[in-house]
Amino acid sequence: MENKRCKTNERQDRLNNLHELKKLGVNPYPAKTKKRLKIIEILDNFKSLKKDKKQLNAVGRLRSIRGHGNLSFAHLDDGSAQIQLAFSKKEIGTESYKNFTKLINIGDFIEITAECFITHKGENSLMVKKWDIIAKAIRPLPEKWHGLKDEEEKLRKRYLDIIFNPDIKEMIRKKAIFWNSIREFLINNNFQEVETPTLEITAGGADARPFVTHHNALDMDVYLRISMGELWQKKLMVAGFEKTFEIGRQFRNEGMDAEHLQDYTQMEFYWAYADYQDGMKLVEELYKYVAKKTFNTLKFKIGEFNVDLSKKWELYDYSETVKKMTGIDIFNADIKKIEKRLKELNVEYDKKGFNITRAIDNLWKYCRKQIAGPGFLVGVPVDVSPLAKRDDNNPNITQRFQPLIAGSELGNGYSELNDPLDQAERFKEQQALRDAGDDEAQMYDNDFVEALEYGMPPTCGFGLSERVFAFFMNKTVRECQIFPLMKPKNNFKNGK
Repeated sequence: MENKRCKTNERQDRLNNLHELKKLGVNPYPAKTKKRLKIIEILDNFKSLKKDKKQLNAVGRLRSIRGHGNLSFAHLDDGSAQIQLAFSKKEIGTESYKNFTKLINIGDFIEITAECFITHKGENSLMVKKWDIIAKAIRPLPEKWHGLKDEEEKLRKRYLDIIFNPDIKEMIRKKAIFWNSIREFLINNNFQEVETPTLEITAGGADARPFVTHHNALDMDVYLRISMGELWQKKLMVAGFEKTFEIGRQFRNEGMDAEHLQDYTQMEFYWAYADYQDGMKLVEELYKYVAKKTFNTLKFKIGEFNVDLSKKWELYDYSETVKKMTGIDIFNADIKKIEKRLKELNVEYDKKGFNITRAIDNLWKYCRKQIAGPGFLVGVPVDVSPLAKRDDNNPNITQRFQPLIAGSELGNGYSELNDPLDQAERFKEQQALRDAGDDEAQMYDNDFVEALEYGMPPTCGFGLSERVFAFFMNKTVRECQIFPLMKPKNNFKNGK
């Protein structure tokens, strides 16, 4: 049996079994299986199925095998549940029983025809009448009670981690509900789903370093998008659409940490004839709707914070909060003063392309980590909001809002800038920062400025990424991706 066939090279042992099956005329990888019941359906209807004494078909992966002379037991797992199987030499014949005990391994996928019965220990089981191999596993699964321990290995071989860790499978299920509930909420609020280009001539819509690739057919360099079609969706506002949204992948060639990755899913919506205050109301409703749909609760433990989305969402003014927590008045402090304060607060920051905008941003990041929320950041300076409309009463700040939850900004929105002259001037300022070495500053987009000159109505825009899901799961973003990007191992060559 399986536990008696341990060899130095079990992969070779399994390959030998594969070749033996082929010699017997067996196809170890057939294309089709019989119509069957899910194991969970069998278990839920076990009494009636046993009473009817009807033969049924099931498929799945063998998770254990143990032998007792002329009778062997195994556990079959089809992803819905596990059930015990009994293989009797008397029931399936001497040759079939011999092939099962000698040539089948834990991890193999099999198809069975069986009848329900209860063992003398009272376990609901299936007595196998016929079996067939449907996929031979030539690598052994990790040991049942140990599985994968190394965190990097778990992410690299996520398919194995899923087999042994039902919590990962549940996370994947919840993530699908998360994005579907966002889509459902927006469609119910009359938003039109759209698709915009992934490859762009000018990477716009965010402060981020883009990935560059070459378009062979047009013989030019292009960028992978760094926003979910922000500038494209605003052009749709120019075109007369009132409510649009997009959910898709975007790419930022930046550092990796618990909250940031380079390749991830983002949602952005744009809403004509609405401003940032309308946006805050809708976003609060959205977050509550999605949390309830996905997690069936509005209360979360996220890191050191206890967050209750049902509580009143507070407003946190950017400059007032920074002044209260650091003593710095951002509108009357130069870069040297802010840099000195950052050092006093032991804040680490990237010195490449460092400027007053980045200095203020790092000061704010220090403050936000102490805010549990839920609430919205408002009063954000123009210098760090190149696409947001200026506040009517204070031209130094913008009509921007960001959900603050568990010490982080979990989304970004604003009354969109629709003044083409103001937009052109801010693009020039951003391009100057970029030319001075700030790789995250925005590029000048002449096509977008031209589109604005045809007129865009007052518009509110908002975006959130899969980081929101990760926070609600109380995990890192990387852990919440099904297959995060991994550096290849040197020994991953020639299939070994």
